[in-house]
Amino acid sequence: MHDHDHGRDPFDRRHFLRLAGLGGVVFASGLAGCATRAATTREFHFVQLSDTHWGFEGPAVNPEARTTLPRAVAAVNALPDPPDFIVFTGDLTHTTDDPQERRRRMREFKAIVADLKVRDVRFMPGEHDASLDQGAAFQELFGPTRFSFDHEGVHFVAIDNVSDPTARVGEEQRAWLASDLARLDRGAPIVVLTHRPLFDLAPQWDWATRDGADVVATLMPYENVTVFYGHIHQEHHHMTGHIAHHAATSLIFPLPAPGSQPKRTPIPWDAAQPFRGLGFREIERHDAATTAAVAGSAAFGIEQYPLGRA
Repeated sequence: MHDHDHGRDPFDRRHFLRLAGLGGVVFASGLAGCATRAATTREFHFVQLSDTHWGFEGPAVNPEARTTLPRAVAAVNALPDPPDFIVFTGDLTHTTDDPQERRRRMREFKAIVADLKVRDVRFMPGEHDASLDQGAAFQELFGPTRFSFDHEGVHFVAIDNVSDPTARVGEEQRAWLASDLARLDRGAPIVVLTHRPLFDLAPQWDWATRDGADVVATLMPYENVTVFYGHIHQEHHHMTGHIAHHAATSLIFPLPAPGSQPKRTPIPWDAAQPFRGLGFREIERHDAATTAAVAGSAAFGIEQYPLGRA
């Protein structure tokens, strides 16, 4: 995990950490890129938001819980270069045992993000959204919990590792994944979107997927795979072989570094540094010429946008 200055101007130009194609790491100036071969595609970028937890209440942790999501929507709308699409990687709402309250929170969330100017917005569930009803409410309001699509030569696949309350992807979904990937060339650029990490980051904190190793084994034959996920409420960068995994910050509260303390408790609100550790990120796909200029080491770059005062 890298400690970045979240107090900087959110519209500073990008600073990239590039992960080389064979798993090596080349540090440029701070944020994470990911490995993939050069491809004949135009440059594009998308925005990832995660862990908005709409409906959370806890003044000691975030007294601005009702404003963080609208702030994020306004910040994305203010980006000087609009993204091609936006993806929310889970925990759209905070958990509740009441099925009607769960749906009410989802409807409120949906109404707020309807103000996004970019119309191509994709939603994935987190365990707060889906584990208590196996994703039933989420599917009613947002559609399938797993899906795939192609964009400018990159194959995107969203995996559901939260609807099963035991934190498994499951044999049926793994078979679906294998079938979805089977039509691709082994060198095709692939982006995997999940909520939980696919590796054992901190199983004692539920920061793992029970059958994540099986999912990674399915992905391993493909040369250029990058995973973007949420769940852990902080940036984290990890390699399993040649596959890069990049965690996103939350929009509600930060959590401590993996395994750094006995319990996974939210970091208290700091009135002197409000919104510290909260934000979203822009992920840019570089074109073939840019990729070649950096020795083919990174066809993606990440820029973190801290959430600040409106």
